[in-house]
Amino acid sequence: MEKKTKNPLKSILTIVISLAFAGFFLWFALKGLDFKVIQKSLSKANYWWVAFAACFGIAAYWFRAIRWNMMLEPMGHRISNSNSLWSISFGYLMNLTIPRSGEVARATALYGVEKVPVDQSFGTIILERVVDLVCMIIFLCLTAIFKFNTILSFYQFVMEKKDEKEKFVPNFFERQMMKLGINDFDSFYFYLKLGLVVLIVIGLVLIYKFKKEKLINFGKGILQGLTSVFKLKQKGKFILYTIGIWVSYYFAAYLVCFALPETSDFTFDDGFLILVVGTFGMIIPASGGIGAFNLAMKYGFMALFISMGKSGEVGGEVGLTYSFISLPLQIAIMLVMGLISIPMLAKARNETVAEKEFAE
Repeated sequence: MEKKTKNPLKSILTIVISLAFAGFFLWFALKGLDFKVIQKSLSKANYWWVAFAACFGIAAYWFRAIRWNMMLEPMGHRISNSNSLWSISFGYLMNLTIPRSGEVARATALYGVEKVPVDQSFGTIILERVVDLVCMIIFLCLTAIFKFNTILSFYQFVMEKKDEKEKFVPNFFERQMMKLGINDFDSFYFYLKLGLVVLIVIGLVLIYKFKKEKLINFGKGILQGLTSVFKLKQKGKFILYTIGIWVSYYFAAYLVCFALPETSDFTFDDGFLILVVGTFGMIIPASGGIGAFNLAMKYGFMALFISMGKSGEVGGEVGLTYSFISLPLQIAIMLVMGLISIPMLAKARNETVAEKEFAE
């Protein structure tokens, strides 16, 4: 019986949509920008600080690898930290092609070298995301406490700009809708959202109806992974490694500020806002965070500069300069670690097969 080949259309469509997101956000971020200002600022940057930041970026990988090993242990799986590290690295590499595909790729890669069931490891990955969300909320609270004036200043700035735009200016999509006789866009967008919700519900019902047994078994595996945190033998170490991951993220983001003359005097609490804004930018499903991260940094630095009594426009330019250093750094780490992971995982997989053949 022939194996069904996967239809590449879905993957191609996902990549195209992701690239479209990236292109749109990048265009929006760079609109009206004087590239000479960015080039001048980049030429003055001290890239030793960028290298220092990269060390923390890589350290986050290692801390996450060890923590993942700890999460799998209660389910009876003792995996090597190296296989954990390379599976994570491979997952991040896949995220550069198809956003959010890395979680499945990571679990599949681990199965290839350690034979950990995908549903169980995927459950621990979901748990990781929950823990990361809690950490993100903590940094969000720190930002709200220490940078409240910055947030308030930016909000007032946005409201003032909004007041300046007295009349409605339709975008390209809305102009096309107006040609079809649609003028009440509040109602149009409401019914559009309602229609999407109905379609999603119908889709979920159909999936459950035809894939009920598989979904139940997969759900049981995920539940086992999610509950593994309550069975951890070393909860203290789990918390320490979690702190290590997010401290590494913080310094990977904050230390880049010292590379630029315009941001070298940024304070420790400025780093909270930069990390939070950058994380929001990376959440958007654009390829490698391109465009979305740049736009997020533009607005984030505008807020910081406005709160300091400086020009918001200059802050936006500095934010984009920062993003042109920080984002390529993140992508470079993903590429290097991801490309190294391919031969390392292949080697580990071959060793696993050889051991199995020898045992037989």
